[in-house]
Amino acid sequence: MQESDLLQILSRLQDSADNITSFDASWSQGRSAFGGIASAFVVTGMRKLLDSYQPMRSLMVSFIAPVPPGEVSVDARLQRKGKNVTQVSADLIADGAVCLQAMGVFGNPREALRVAPPKDFNPSPREQGIAFEAHAKRVPGFLQYFEGCWVDGGLPFSGRPSRHLNLWVRHKTNLENFTTEKLVTVADLPPPVILSYFDKPPVPASSLTWSLEFVVAPESIETEWFYLEFTVDAAADGYTQQSGRIFDETGRLCALSRQCMVYFG
Repeated sequence: MQESDLLQILSRLQDSADNITSFDASWSQGRSAFGGIASAFVVTGMRKLLDSYQPMRSLMVSFIAPVPPGEVSVDARLQRKGKNVTQVSADLIADGAVCLQAMGVFGNPREALRVAPPKDFNPSPREQGIAFEAHAKRVPGFLQYFEGCWVDGGLPFSGRPSRHLNLWVRHKTNLENFTTEKLVTVADLPPPVILSYFDKPPVPASSLTWSLEFVVAPESIETEWFYLEFTVDAAADGYTQQSGRIFDETGRLCALSRQCMVYFG
């Protein structure tokens, strides 16, 4: 197993009494770690505080500063434990500075009203997409740890403006023991949709805040492939707001994403 393998990185954190792990530059985009892996770190730290199994229901993240490659630690704190819901906060620390702050909510399943989401799952087949490696010069290197393709909408740096970006993706490593982190890293994979408006890199851009809501318990997801539909809802003054839906391969809605992003283009 390679040092940069996500399973090994998360396993070190899971087994560490001090909540410490490390990652190398292959997981970076520009000066900072890929937001999905940085968020996965705090999720692992949060889960370690739970007395018993509870699925994660929501994750709110503020990206405060770049997370450089190397050693990082998670400072997780139990905020409140109720009968059904547990709320946990966490800081991701690198070089002595807080780089990311997050709040996670875990909740027991209960008998309650069910309102099924609309059945509008109709993705283009993966065979018709553009593989990540075929577009490698225009996407960050951490995509090497995923298999996937762009299928519809705004391909990054295509110079073909679109408000939509759809893709298929799966991890190359087995994360069956890190099901929540598996979904979190996938959900943060889409770049700013507005990058389709530009014809060549670089256009520095990053997330400022991110909210991820889990429609189903991550542990219940059985497929390896995920289909992502993302839309830029608005853009002004160098900031964008984009939303997304994450489906499993059967068309079941798994999570809802919302991000405020900044770009310098």
